[in-house]
Amino acid sequence: MSRRRRTRAGGQSARQSRSGDSGSQAPGREAAQSQAKGRQGGGKLRWYKADLHTHTPASNDYEEPGVTYLQWLTTARARGLDIVAITDHNTVAGVAAIRREIEWLTRLEQEDRLTPEERGNLDQWLKLANEIVILPGFEFTATFGFHILAVYPPDTSVRKLEHTLLRLNVPEDRLLVGSTETGASTDVTSAYETIVDSGGIAIAAHANSTNGVAMRNFPFGGQTKIAYTQDENLSALEVTDLESRSRRATSRFFNGSKTEYPRKMHCIQGSDAHRLNNDPRNSRRLGLGERATELLLPEPTFDAIRDLFASRFFDRTRPFRAPEEEVDHLAAARAEGPNQTQSFHESANKKGGRQTVVLADLCAFANTDGGTIFVGASARKGRVKGLAASKQVRTELQQALSERLTPPLEARFEILANSGGEVLRIGVDAGDSKPYCLDGSKFYVRNDAETSLALRDEIVALVLESVGLSSDLVGGGDADDAPAPTGTDADANSDANGAAGSAAVSGRGRQGASESDDPFYLPQDGVEIVSSETRGGTAYYVVRNLRNHRSVGNVTRQGARKLWSYAIAQYEDSPVKSDQIRWKENVGYIRSGKRAGKRRFDLALREGSALRVFYGVTSEGMEGAWAQFVEEGD
Repeated sequence: MSRRRRTRAGGQSARQSRSGDSGSQAPGREAAQSQAKGRQGGGKLRWYKADLHTHTPASNDYEEPGVTYLQWLTTARARGLDIVAITDHNTVAGVAAIRREIEWLTRLEQEDRLTPEERGNLDQWLKLANEIVILPGFEFTATFGFHILAVYPPDTSVRKLEHTLLRLNVPEDRLLVGSTETGASTDVTSAYETIVDSGGIAIAAHANSTNGVAMRNFPFGGQTKIAYTQDENLSALEVTDLESRSRRATSRFFNGSKTEYPRKMHCIQGSDAHRLNNDPRNSRRLGLGERATELLLPEPTFDAIRDLFASRFFDRTRPFRAPEEEVDHLAAARAEGPNQTQSFHESANKKGGRQTVVLADLCAFANTDGGTIFVGASARKGRVKGLAASKQVRTELQQALSERLTPPLEARFEILANSGGEVLRIGVDAGDSKPYCLDGSKFYVRNDAETSLALRDEIVALVLESVGLSSDLVGGGDADDAPAPTGTDADANSDANGAAGSAAVSGRGRQGASESDDPFYLPQDGVEIVSSETRGGTAYYVVRNLRNHRSVGNVTRQGARKLWSYAIAQYEDSPVKSDQIRWKENVGYIRSGKRAGKRRFDLALREGSALRVFYGVTSEGMEGAWAQFVEEGD
């Protein structure tokens, strides 16, 4: 590259930069993108290492104030970062300082006034700018102290960024301070909208931790938490537990399977570095790029990142691991085991019907919450069997999916290398054209770790939802308005909702003021027996699935699914007495035990004189007041 070419890449004049009106594109960005496209072979996807939450000496709580901006960027590249966002506290002074320095050196070069040291610095700046994409931005402190990352295209001017901060009510005299304290600013959802309106993407900073919009046990209403984490202008959640395998990990909570949180969120991680190197005295004080995310992109650009976060390609983000620490995605999935959004099959052979079983799972995931299927491995511990001809299996499944599933369904196929052999991973989102049907007549749904043929009422509910109608219309019964059976006396409750016993009903049941204000008023999974009636000597039940609040009628003990059968058996054989419940105010613990590979809880809720019982709730479904029972045991 010629010296003149690099000078143009440096942007506008130093005078403009010093006035705070630098609108130049980050130096070398076009060259970096061109190189990237060449490496990708015309748009081929590849993984890029990104840290979208970093601080420079412009933040007043930066822990190494003697660090220069050139040292900062040199360290970012040395850590292998392809993309870095500068997100100082309520300021873009760091972005402006970098641009001023480059443009000042460029002007000195044009006037032939560079010293040898300055020439070396300019060469280093321009080299780095062609190797790493720098995204300007800031970390905004919203009302009540919640932190939001705002990330912008490289060519966004400092003036525009500062204007956005002023729109967010950061005082003018605080724009250069770099402090987390701004006084009365803007509420969270308005901040999201303002950031997007000004051309940026909004990311909830350390969402599950201090000053995060999804941190646990923070005393704000459940509906507020929903708004803060499901807002359409929010692109992603930055979390500190992305690599956690805990059942209570943030990414698992926001996986789209909860009715109150139906939008599955992209979850990433960032270093939030306030220093170049981690603090040896405090492992939580990370250095620049030391907790990064890998993004699968066609090119390392702002637009590609924005498009990814707006997509349903949730498998195109992952925590960065050094090569020697490569993430074993299969091992992590097997540790979780089969669940609402995950299944395992050792083969997909046409012979023996194994291909049909895999397709049934795909159909069920599309009709429910989406999910991932691993073919070539069981969920059991031990050696992975693998596939002898993984590419052939992939081709056969793709063809079968196209021929046997209606309407057409898009699925993502990826072959994973494993020490036991290659494994096929298939990802599918909750479909937009429900209900999906296999072989023209078989409708499947997913209930926890079980794929089942949908019952008549479930099919009707799926049809109504697909055309934008409430499934409350199914059957037209009144079960939602009547007290749910208590389980204390089966005979006394057998006709409590007789009119609705043969109908499927949907909704949340008795929804008083406290329930409508609290999304965790009920557990988030498990089942509840809504009503029962006896016809011809057989008891028929309406059973509500707490995961999606859909109720299904005409369920018998003999024909029920596993969890439903358990609930009916407990209801009939071991009716619950109020004095047997371990109460904590109006919520109660009945019993727990391991069923279907998971520890499950039977819980109770008092509503005035009525008693509601919930069967088979997992720890993942216990939020709010229910979380206190997770550690309970028989």
